[in-house]
Amino acid sequence: MFYHKLGSIPHKRHTQFRQPDGSLYAEELVSSKGFSGIYSNLYHHTPPTKVKEVRTPVPFGTRIAEGYGLKQTHLNTSKVGITGTDYLDARKMLLMNADVAMGLCNPSERKMDYFYKNAEADEVIFIHDGNGWLISQFGKLRVLQGDYVVIPRTTIYKFEWDEGPLRLLVIESVGPVETPRRYRNELGQLEEHSPYCERDIRPPGELVTDHSKGEFLVKIKKQGHLHQYVYAHSPLSVVGWDGFLYPYALSIHDFEPITGRIHQPPPVHQTFQAHNYVICSFVPRLFDYHPQAIPAPYNHSNIDSDEVLYYVEGNFMSRKGIDRGSFTLHPGGLPHGPHPGTVEKSIGAKSTEELAVMLDTFRPLYVTTEGLPYVDEKYPMSWNE
Repeated sequence: MFYHKLGSIPHKRHTQFRQPDGSLYAEELVSSKGFSGIYSNLYHHTPPTKVKEVRTPVPFGTRIAEGYGLKQTHLNTSKVGITGTDYLDARKMLLMNADVAMGLCNPSERKMDYFYKNAEADEVIFIHDGNGWLISQFGKLRVLQGDYVVIPRTTIYKFEWDEGPLRLLVIESVGPVETPRRYRNELGQLEEHSPYCERDIRPPGELVTDHSKGEFLVKIKKQGHLHQYVYAHSPLSVVGWDGFLYPYALSIHDFEPITGRIHQPPPVHQTFQAHNYVICSFVPRLFDYHPQAIPAPYNHSNIDSDEVLYYVEGNFMSRKGIDRGSFTLHPGGLPHGPHPGTVEKSIGAKSTEELAVMLDTFRPLYVTTEGLPYVDEKYPMSWNE
């Protein structure tokens, strides 16, 4: 990420910074990888350590389904409507391993009367349908349909959504979510060959400073529970901050595709990297322009990775029977490829309008107990048509 600041901060970090009444603002360092990763310094009106009440933890999470076996998988979630009431109740994680979890969140409520902190995972919220605001101690960020909203772990936040359909793809990442290393120079700037640049990345644009008192509930996710902390002051008591660690948005519509004379492999679609997996974006693009080109992807055997596609919009050229909002999982150990008839049909096509989010993991990915109800039992045999 790049350097950003909002509000009032002192000239030097770790020095006296006083409030109008003469008392010190409380400095907080939010750092990653101990003290070796990116970080930000925040300055609070009220110390962030002042806790009023710690309530009983509530179990929160999902489990891997036992005995599912090795098979190509289609989770037919295209017709799924509301998945719960509020933002956390509505989270249904459908696929997971030790590095990452992925699922849907379609809440009925548009506002949160609490704050949320994921203390063990970075989050990527892909907004399939909807618009709204992300409000955190780093400020206010407008988020729109098609945005990847990247939220570093320990960020205290809540969403406020506009009226209208709301459908979210949620990715929880045990490792930090970063821009791909091969797109960055030695100082961290995105290079000319990158499919997006810093102009496309939107950090919080307005600081929300709240000095009010009362009861403010922060639900903290860690170790399979929601730990409920109550503060007598707002978590938004920040008067200023600066650094490299903060939530931001990147629109899938601002991802510029890399094309070639013959079919390009999935790494050209990479959007983010994390520990043991990558996130890719398939966007509208011109097809290959070699005179003998076959636009449809070739058959592929994953030796080291599992592949998940979340289908966002458009006509998915190499797949039949897959609708908007569904998932496919093609695990390592089994070859996968275009459905019968789609290869010949693709020849001569000039472009595609499809949108999809892909997750490639480098450890096996498993269907969860929450994912089992959506399994399409016919999918493993769908190449026999």
